[in-house]
Amino acid sequence: MTDLQGKTGLIVGVANKRSIAWAIAQAAAEAGARLAITYQGERLEENVRELAATLVNPLILPCDVTDDAQIAHLYEAIDGEFGGLDFLVHGAAFAPREELSGPFVQTSREGFRLSLDISAYSLVALARGALPLMERRGGGSILTLTYLGSQRVFDNYNVMGVAKAALEACVRYLAADLGPKGIRVNAISAGPIKTLAASGISGFSAILQHYRDRAPLHRTVETAEVADAAMFLLGPAGRAVTAEILMVDGGYHATGM
Repeated sequence: MTDLQGKTGLIVGVANKRSIAWAIAQAAAEAGARLAITYQGERLEENVRELAATLVNPLILPCDVTDDAQIAHLYEAIDGEFGGLDFLVHGAAFAPREELSGPFVQTSREGFRLSLDISAYSLVALARGALPLMERRGGGSILTLTYLGSQRVFDNYNVMGVAKAALEACVRYLAADLGPKGIRVNAISAGPIKTLAASGISGFSAILQHYRDRAPLHRTVETAEVADAAMFLLGPAGRAVTAEILMVDGGYHATGM
């Protein structure tokens, strides 16, 4: 197992026990890291607090990733408690349901703005806040979550695919910007998993079956498998890896017809 003893990390994007971010949080805690975990609004607070109670001495904080003041308060609290930060996991993503169900050409200006703000720009904002805390530790690792819809057209993915494409570009630019400071920035592109976010995609069950039929491994992936890949990128084994989009999708991305 990856050794994260003595390390501290921030996990953003836990919604419930099926969240990929939660699987990563569990793996990081088992590897010895102490974690700060955020929740988005009162609706998700109870879920996050109940899950975090199973970890050792976590720091639980609110964070609306569209609010710069709240992000600043988040890092002030982490600084006061941890005195620095070793890694950040960004799992925030959102698009209004109505933007996923109609033709992409009908995407509203506000829906586009909100989707890109929460799903892509938030990585930039969180990385900027983490920078001084990671510099204090001599470097760090930032990890986000993406999907193949950034490169290919998937039914009912629409503006979220555009947001994930922007997110992957942010990974590359942040990696170039922060590399000289010893901070690595990567993404995992996971296969489809039944998460809260996936529930908003019409026909998701058909997508899962298509992966089972077409992926070289002839199955979908599990959150624990994504978490194992995350441990590689967050830990010392991935110390020379940055600006990478690591595919964890059973090989589906390599297939043609």
